[in-house]
Amino acid sequence: MEVHFTPDVEKKLNDLAAQSGRGTDELLQDALAAYFDELVQTRDMLANRYDELKDGRVRPIDGEEAFARLKAKTEAQRNRGS
Repeated sequence: MEVHFTPDVEKKLNDLAAQSGRGTDELLQDALAAYFDELVQTRDMLANRYDELKDGRVRPIDGEEAFARLKAKTEAQRNRGS
């Protein structure tokens, strides 16, 4: 497999390889493995959340309600700090 990078990304990769003493191939293998692991976890979490919504175990809230809750929580934290 052949992968092409922008000069900026290639420089970052080469710099990190030089700093860490690891080969660029090894760094890329580790980075891609971690990315795929995270992607699988995210997809599983979203699938589980969808199942919870579909089964009625959790209820959706609209964006305005979510924003209002976040704003109230932020205000409460600010007031505690004062």
